[in-house]
Amino acid sequence: MRLVFTLASGALLCACATGRPLGANRIDDGYRPFAAAPAPVLVPGVTGDVVPLQVGPGSRDRVVEAARGLVGNRRVEVGGKRFGDDCTGLVRAAYSSLGVDLMTAGEPQDNGVTAIWRFTAKHGRLYDGGRPVAGDLVFFRETYDLNRDGAVNDGLTHIGLVDDVEPDGTVLVIHRVARGVVRYRMNLTNPSLARDGAGKVLNDGLRLPGAGSARKLTGELFVSFGTLLSNDGRLATRVTALRAPSSSPAQP
Repeated sequence: MRLVFTLASGALLCACATGRPLGANRIDDGYRPFAAAPAPVLVPGVTGDVVPLQVGPGSRDRVVEAARGLVGNRRVEVGGKRFGDDCTGLVRAAYSSLGVDLMTAGEPQDNGVTAIWRFTAKHGRLYDGGRPVAGDLVFFRETYDLNRDGAVNDGLTHIGLVDDVEPDGTVLVIHRVARGVVRYRMNLTNPSLARDGAGKVLNDGLRLPGAGSARKLTGELFVSFGTLLSNDGRLATRVTALRAPSSSPAQP
């Protein structure tokens, strides 16, 4: 599968496909500006057999709670380990709670988002329809002009993690943008609609307007969800169930 898109250059809002190229110079945990690729970049095809990750039960809960614990922070750090303060650092940090390194399938000249896309294709499933689950990854394209040539040829440039899905299908995404780790909304039923008739946010802005390009929303720049974990046990949700006071008798 190869995808080519038609979006003009715009101002930077979440330029975070960062890190050194993989291969001889593998991306590490230190933040470094990404050296722009000299040639157009396409979303990689999905080929080969899937080798599922071997992780224990409750893995989704751990990943989601790790990501939630970073919301509101600029610094990305989990378990005393510092990651790059960018979008890839956020998802790497969340999955590090399982001892999983999302960068191991990258190829030379991949940016961090593309490396994680390859890892997901190798160890899980990429899908662009249906209902995601908390802990799944979310891939975006063309969130900024990565190679600064004014063309729509930058491939995968941003990544986040599913936090929850609201009753109307709006997906809450945790990701790291310029101001820190935040939650954005994305509604794929109405990808070009920022708010509904009642004023509820459906899609947050993910790319600011620039010379010759309009503002772009999360739903408009969405490429795919990626799942790496089985749906075992109770999945984490944003809303904590009400609990009776500790002095109350247990309910049957």
